[in-house]
Amino acid sequence: MQLLVYVLTYPILRLVSFLPFPLLYLVSDFVFFLVYRVFGYRKKVVRDNLELVFPEKSTEELRTIERIFYGHMCDMFLEMVKTMSISVPEIQKRYSFTNIDELLQFEKNNQSVMLMLPHYASWEWVFSLNMEITARAFGIYQPINNKYFDRLVRSIRAKWGTTLITTKEIWDVADKNNKEGKLAIYGIISDQSPMIKKAHYWAPFMGITVPMHTGAEYLCKKFDLPVVYLKVEKVKRGYYQGTFTVLATKPNDHPDYELTDAYFREVERSIYESPEYYFWTHKRWKHRNNVPRKFRES
Repeated sequence: MQLLVYVLTYPILRLVSFLPFPLLYLVSDFVFFLVYRVFGYRKKVVRDNLELVFPEKSTEELRTIERIFYGHMCDMFLEMVKTMSISVPEIQKRYSFTNIDELLQFEKNNQSVMLMLPHYASWEWVFSLNMEITARAFGIYQPINNKYFDRLVRSIRAKWGTTLITTKEIWDVADKNNKEGKLAIYGIISDQSPMIKKAHYWAPFMGITVPMHTGAEYLCKKFDLPVVYLKVEKVKRGYYQGTFTVLATKPNDHPDYELTDAYFREVERSIYESPEYYFWTHKRWKHRNNVPRKFRES
């Protein structure tokens, strides 16, 4: 069944990828109508999340954020599809970096880096960063259940030379690169909810105490990786820019979880600035009622 779905879907996706951007966004508008107006994909999750973290906003304000978010989500899906055929000059025009020297300085210092970013604005086109650096880029991701679509997503994200690895592979890969003295940039999206049984640390995110992924911080301290946050902003439809912020040059000088907290404060700033570009379909706050006693507010 997985193969059948893939065989039926792939030719359509491939065809759509060749559409010029004006037509691509017309398709996105139609997908938005289906996803938001007809099927209401995860609409309850989105509304519950927005009402939870923005109790001060009116219903009208929340619905505006909701509508823009769904339109943006559909744009991002079509932009990912467009990656299959987009040219180098086109992607560099549409996805730029404001201060790439901040990142390149680590290469000059012969240092590998941990690059952290959330599910915000656009993360699919961030893989074009590989054209700006000389270090080998590794993207840490969770495989898709459908192995055929997983293979497709891997090929799309590897278009500009990034190597995708799973969370289970990252430790061995980082250890090997470290021992062989190979420069690397490890990119990780770390804002979803971890499995509660594996949660070691809980902290406020958007005012709600929830479990935090801490694997990136452990990895940075294990291999002495500087930590850099990538803030992505949507300039206008189909155009994004990324700005790098160094969170730590010597991770082991920081107490446990301080880097995790610093990262999530940056994520919060992005969300508060333009909440419509955060991915509200994730059940990020689903464990908020299970906070261990030692992490509860006194």
